Amino acid sequence: MKKPEVLVVGAGIAGPTLAYWLARNGYRPTVVERARHLRSGGSAIVVKGPAIPVAEHMGVLPRLRELATRNRSLTLLDPAGTPVLRLPSSSGGAPAVEVTRADLSEVLHRSARGDVEFVFDDTVTALDQDDGGVDVTFGRSAPRRFDLVVGADGMHSTVRRLVFGPERQFVGDLGLYGATVPLDPDAVDDPTELTMLTAPNRMLVVHPSRTTPLAIFTFRAALPAPHDRKNVALHKQTVADAYADVRWRAPELVAAYLAHPAPFFDPLTTVRMPSWSHGRVVLLGDAAAATALLGDGSSLAMAGAYALAEELASHHGDHSRAFAGYESRLRREVRPRQRRVGLLARLMVPSTRSGLAVRNAVGRAIGRTNRITSREIADRKTG
Repeated sequence: MKKPEVLVVGAGIAGPTLAYWLARNGYRPTVVERARHLRSGGSAIVVKGPAIPVAEHMGVLPRLRELATRNRSLTLLDPAGTPVLRLPSSSGGAPAVEVTRADLSEVLHRSARGDVEFVFDDTVTALDQDDGGVDVTFGRSAPRRFDLVVGADGMHSTVRRLVFGPERQFVGDLGLYGATVPLDPDAVDDPTELTMLTAPNRMLVVHPSRTTPLAIFTFRAALPAPHDRKNVALHKQTVADAYADVRWRAPELVAAYLAHPAPFFDPLTTVRMPSWSHGRVVLLGDAAAATALLGDGSSLAMAGAYALAEELASHHGDHSRAFAGYESRLRREVRPRQRRVGLLARLMVPSTRSGLAVRNAVGRAIGRTNRITSREIADRKTG
């Protein structure tokens, strides 16, 4: 019998994970990616929770551990750059591994590519579905027909826009911006330490990453920047204005941001949709339910990809039931995270000095809990 053909749009984290499992469950997946190649750089992310068993079943967890960052601690600075708190980056409890997003993407792509068709430097421009399939028009390739289409193309999903409507209908603004820029390797003295400065309405992080350190700006702008993703000059000016009076290494790091030809900049938002599927098209990862600031996006993308592939295998030939089962499973993970994202935004980037004091007190309490937990684990191992 002819294998059902599935188009997966997006070769980031969710796309290759889904394609890997689809290929093993009797489907013929094709992954199309707008970029010319896998994207390099990016912030460090933590593979944890529901993503750990997925990585184990794929056989990639040992490789991810080899590529793990060396970050072991977080030092928190006050607005003047004075250390006020130092925390371990992990409690030693649930298994987790921190890697760069680029490394995770490369490992997942390498695992899938033997059984999956990857098409780079192309994108979907139109989707026309009927009871039997989906006719897909591409920007560069010839039109093709697929049995199913999966939008795994991120926060600004093209598939979501084509099938469900404009982005503004589903995206919620947290009032924060995120910006990042890679730094020279000698920009950090200790490759095991992440340093974070917080001033009212602004946070500035130097992350040692694995090979290329990263400066991370998270802030509320005095005057919100117009939403123009391609206006790099506007992004640079917005970052420079936001950190003009911040001390410590802010002038140096802002200068690095201004000098980079294409630094990252985007509003921090959430995606909330009444349904993740329509007919033969379904959304996955950030395209369906982004949870900014929680650091769970990549892990939820991997878990969602596995769940979607499993549901399609369980309901082979009945995509409607498969999509419903997948959405029901993942919403249980997404809902509690999206409920607390607003509180987390206020806690991570307080707007006042009193808010900073509260956040630091919470950090100290977490630090004490982590130390107790780590000691208990060590006692169990030696007991």
